[in-house]
Formats: sequence, C-alpha cells, structure tokens
Amino acid sequence: MDDHIVILIIALLVLLYGYISKALSRLNISGPMVFTSFGLLLSPLGLNLTQVEVDSGFVKIIVEIALVLVLFADAALLDFKLLKQSWKIPARLLFIGLPITIVVGTYVAMLIFPEEPLTYLLLLALLLTPTDAALGKAVVTDPKVPERIRLSINVESGLNDGIVFPIVLTAVAMILSGLTEAQDNGWMGYVVEQIIFGALVGGAVGYLGTKLTMKSVEKRWMELSYENLIPIALAILSFYLAESFGGNGFIAAFFAGLYAGNTCEKTRQHIEDFTETEGELFVLMSFFLFGLVFVPLTLPYITFDVVLYAFLSLTVLRILPVMICLIGAKLDLATMAFIAWFGPRGIASILYVLIVVHEIGTMEGYETIYAVVTLTVLMSILAHGLTAQPFANLYAKSHKEEHKE
Repeated sequence: MDDHIVILIIALLVLLYGYISKALSRLNISGPMVFTSFGLLLSPLGLNLTQVEVDSGFVKIIVEIALVLVLFADAALLDFKLLKQSWKIPARLLFIGLPITIVVGTYVAMLIFPEEPLTYLLLLALLLTPTDAALGKAVVTDPKVPERIRLSINVESGLNDGIVFPIVLTAVAMILSGLTEAQDNGWMGYVVEQIIFGALVGGAVGYLGTKLTMKSVEKRWMELSYENLIPIALAILSFYLAESFGGNGFIAAFFAGLYAGNTCEKTRQHIEDFTETEGELFVLMSFFLFGLVFVPLTLPYITFDVVLYAFLSLTVLRILPVMICLIGAKLDLATMAFIAWFGPRGIASILYVLIVVHEIGTMEGYETIYAVVTLTVLMSILAHGLTAQPFANLYAKSHKEEHKE
C-alpha cells in the first residue's frame, strides 16, 4: 500500500514543481532540493505519512532505472569531436585528480574512523568520488560560461561514474571474500568478469540497436514518436542482458550509450530530448526517495566524526586534488577553483549505496559509511544547488573574453 501512496505523491509533486519550476529557479532552488525536501517532510522525520524500506523492490527498481538512464545518457552525450579539441582538462581530472581523491579520501577516513577496516574506508572514499553535474545544472548549461569549462565539468561527471564503478565492485567483492568462504580468493575473477561481459554486451547492444534504428529511419518504417523511446529501450535491454550473461549491467548501459550517441547524430538528439524530460523524472524520483528513505534511516548514526568527514569530502578532499591535477594546465586560479568547487555528490553516490546494500545484504556494520554518504549528498544538494547560478554568473562575468574566443 505504501508504494502506491508514494507513486501518487510523486505524481502530485511533479505537477506542483512543474507549475512553479521556473519561478523557483530564479531563487536558486533546484529540483533535487525540492524533491529531497518533500521526501524528508513526508518521512518518519516529518509527517510520517508513508514508510518505504531501503531494500524494497520499488526503491531498487526506481533507482536502478535512474542510474541506467544516467550512465547511458552521460556516455551518449559525450561529444568526441569537441572532446578531441578540449581533452586535456577532463583527462587531468579523471586520470590524475580522481586517483588522488580516492587515495586522500581513504587516508583521511583512516584518521577519522580508525576503528573501521581499511576496505570499508576505501569503499567510503569510492562512494563519494563520482560527481553529479545535475546538482549544478546551471554551470553546465549556462552559455555564458566558457564552453571548454562546461565541457570539462560535464565530461568528468559523465565518465567518473563508469571509472569508479568497477573499483566499487572490487571493494565490495573484497569485503565479501572476507565474509564468505564461497567467494574467498575469487573476487578478482568476479570483477574482471563483470567488467568484460558488461562492456561486450553493452557495446553489442549499442552497435546493433543503433544500426537497426538508422536502417528503420532510412526506410521510414518507424513512427517519429518512437524515436525517443528506442534509445531508452536499448539502455534497459543492455542492462538486463548483461546481468543475464554474468556481466555488470551498469557498465553495459554506459558502453551502449557511448556507441549509440557517437554513431548517429539523430539518435544522440533523441537521447538528449529524453534526458531533459522523462530521464530527469527518474532522477528527481530518486532524490525524493533519498529524502524519504535514506536520510531517516541513517540519521541516528550521524556523529561529529561523520559531519567532519562529510564537510571535508565536499571541500578539501575535492578541491585539493583538483587544484593539484590542474597545475600546469594554463588556467587561472579562479577557473581552477570554479572547477574544483563544482564536484557535487548526488545520484551516483545514492545509487551506489543501494547497490552495496543489495550486494552485501545488510546495513549492519556499515552504518557509519552510509551515514557519511547520506549527509554528504544532503549537504551537496543544498550547497551546490544554491551556488550554481550565482557562481556561474560571477565566473562568466570575469571571463567574458575567454567566452568570446
């Protein structure tokens, strides 16, 4: 019964937010802020109108589809032609900044949570490494911000999910190998299998699906209204097909999108159209469930140490690695700081936590990790949502010449 109530509430919330979304954006109030707030309001922390378990099928399906669509769309919307011209900054962020973030995040976690096992702390650092451009949407969509800066932030957000996810699987497999003899010494093979089969299945689905789409459009066999639906069907198909063959469905969705979006310009446009409408609905629903389910569940475990690490994760543990990796990139200090600040934690962290809960089968013993992730995301929704447009305006104003170029 609760699931039906949640669906009804989400429908009403979409209507309400849709009617006043533009007015709220002028006040720097974002969709994730609104949906998370309503989730909190209706949760046991507020009016207690409905309760949904974190491991319920409803929550799992919603966030699973949301992550599949996010990874598929992020990969599909990466413009390889533009990336060839401005690849240096994203490469620094992904291949220098990201590893530094993981290492420094793990080390600081060891200092703050010395009683926790190293693998748990590595997992914590990994869960908080992916960034979410959706929480600072104004930064990557405002044409006043120089294109190469917008591209760099967007590419980092789009690719770090896919890079980090196999390492998350590795950390989970390492933890499980210490808990169950059945998986002992077999975690490396499990991870390799997940990555290889996921990539192969995703690439195959993306290749064949795009070819068939192009052929169908050429022969005029397809109704126009279905051109937006085909890519989404490919994303979901790649996920479940990979899972059936022992691969990782999320990696498959990423590779399927990578091929689909960079093979056919028309397909790419339809993916972009879907992402801005139906795709965003699933993301906002995930933030609603985050406020409704995750926050109340982890609130009792929020301590001073949890608050400290969450604050450091959004500031020093993000800003310092980015500033280091951009040394020598011929960027001024304001640009380096702008890129460093806009590393919000959002949808990927939430969904990865759910995957970890699903894989491990319990939250017992991992309360500190989940509490840190929850609080970090909650702080990020507020901090980056409020600063996105003002900081974008301020930065664009001081870099007009670069924008003209």
